[in-house]
Amino acid sequence: MPPPLSQLIKSTPKVFLIDNGSLRPQATFALRELAAQLTERGQQEVEPVSLLHSHKIPVEKIGGVPATIVRRRLRECIAAGERHFIMLPLFLGPSSAIRDYLPELIEEARAQAPDIQVQIADPLAGATVDAPDPRLAEILADHVRSIIEAEQYALPKVALVDHGTPVQSVNRVRNAVAQQLASLLEKETSQVVASSMERRDGPEYAFNEPLLERLDTVFDSGGACVVAMFFLLPGRHAGEGGDVVEICDDLKARGAFQKISITPLLAEHPMLLDILLDRLAAVE
Repeated sequence: MPPPLSQLIKSTPKVFLIDNGSLRPQATFALRELAAQLTERGQQEVEPVSLLHSHKIPVEKIGGVPATIVRRRLRECIAAGERHFIMLPLFLGPSSAIRDYLPELIEEARAQAPDIQVQIADPLAGATVDAPDPRLAEILADHVRSIIEAEQYALPKVALVDHGTPVQSVNRVRNAVAQQLASLLEKETSQVVASSMERRDGPEYAFNEPLLERLDTVFDSGGACVVAMFFLLPGRHAGEGGDVVEICDDLKARGAFQKISITPLLAEHPMLLDILLDRLAAVE
């Protein structure tokens, strides 16, 4: 006899699409939209779950549906009899959140249910930091080209910008993607550089340089600059009213460039779903 339906349901892995988390409602909405699109495309339910912060957002600001975090959601699922989980990181590279903190949460959950099975998919860049998935650069190139066409820029400067990181392997992903982007845009731009929005103090974090706020020390002054956002979701740093916008406004006020345009975020491009589905398929 075939196993009962309840047993089949329990054997189907729960898939969590995991971001770092934010106190900004727009980040939760964006994560939910990505999870919904993955569910539709992959025909398997994907839940939006954050590592931190998002559960503190008042429910009335996020459509009356509370956001949740990995620790809480794992406990709930285990209590309901779930034992098989797939963690799908919405992270560009092997950040400490995925490399260190997520495994800690899994071990904590294993103390509650020693028989749980948890698979962690590769981050978006893939398994090799110095040869990241070329589709990330292709997304950025599409966004930059759209701005070049819309603004009729002639050979603009391009600054790929990420948040900045204390983890050098994550920085290597950024630099490798910037090199890929430079190759893709070789005939359409004058120069492509990698930069960080911010960095920690100390010479050991100098690999994050140059900072976005000091782009005028890297590029010749004047002309147009396109800031290629190596960010996934809107929040305190990226998106409308974020830190990157403020930094760019300051650069323009100083006369560093005649024009600065900022690309959309990575999650706004349909190719990101393809990457996530490939990461999910690799661990199923």
